[in-house]
Parts: sequence; structure tokens; C-alpha cells
Amino acid sequence: MQLLKRDSVNLLLEEIYLGHQRLLINMQASRARLLKEYKEVQREKVADPDIQLVCDDSNIFKWTALIKGPSETPFEGGVFQLAFSVPEQYPLQPPQVRFLTKIFHPNVHFKTGEICLDILKNAWSPAWTLQSVCRAIIALMAHPEPDSPLNCDSGNLLRSGDVRGYQSMARMYTRLAASPKKG
Repeated sequence: MQLLKRDSVNLLLEEIYLGHQRLLINMQASRARLLKEYKEVQREKVADPDIQLVCDDSNIFKWTALIKGPSETPFEGGVFQLAFSVPEQYPLQPPQVRFLTKIFHPNVHFKTGEICLDILKNAWSPAWTLQSVCRAIIALMAHPEPDSPLNCDSGNLLRSGDVRGYQSMARMYTRLAASPKKG
């Protein structure tokens, strides 16, 4: 009986050890991928002036981005800050991304900045990068999806056909929260 308990404990310890090793391997793969993306971001700074991605100095799993509002939208002229929290299983799992800058948009929760975007949920693919996620968010800003709103006020304006009202509110919040301060 004592031998059986010892074997069970040894098996459990071995499972814990192997699980820890797999986690370390995943973290190393994630770090390698993020370092590769960091180098690409440094090269693309000039190529993509609408996106500025920055890695946290002390944690490669934390990033911020500044994105420019797309032209010919109520967000034009605004600069919006995003926060990225990258899981240790990246790129097999999507990053968590949210707006830190207030934005009036049907697919962005006004208080939390949470973003409703399929690639950040069920349509994620490891082919996506943090840079391409920023591009997808900019595209979402230009083409809102009012049928899956996180901001019901914004979604209701668009669903009822009040595009002018939506654009007016979005422009106002862009000026208040996302416009670079002068002087």
C-alpha cells in the first residue's frame, strides 16, 4: 500500500514537472515570436505611420499602441491609445486588446475600452501579428458593425439610420479624448 502511494505521488510530481516544462517551452516560443514582431515593428515604423507599437520595457507580454483615426471618418485627426495584454500561449491564443482612449463606437465598450472584433475572439489565427491586429482595429473604426454593439447608444444610432447623429457624437469624443493637445 505504501509503495502504491509513493508511485502515485511520483507520477503526480512527474505530471506537474512535465506541465511546467510545456509551459516554459510555450513561454519561450511566445517570447521568440514577440521579439521577432518587435524587430519587425522597428523596421516598419516608417512604412506604417498610422501605427506606433511599443513594448513595455520590463514585460514583453505588455504592449501599447498609438493608432491614428482613419481618414474620412469621425475619428480622423484623433490618436487613440490601445493596451495589449499578450497571453503566454501567444500566438496560439489572441492578445487581449482594449482602447485606453475614450471612443464613441458601437464595437467598443465606452467604459472599459473592450473591443468586439472576431479576430480577437473566435476567428483568431497565429498568422495575425500585433501590427495586423492594429490594422484590423483601424478598419473596424472605419466600418463599424452596429449589429453586435458593446456601446448600445452608438449601435442604436446607426441601426436607426441616424448616421449624422453617430458621426457627430464620435467626432465630439474624438476631439475631447483623442485630439493632440496644442500649445
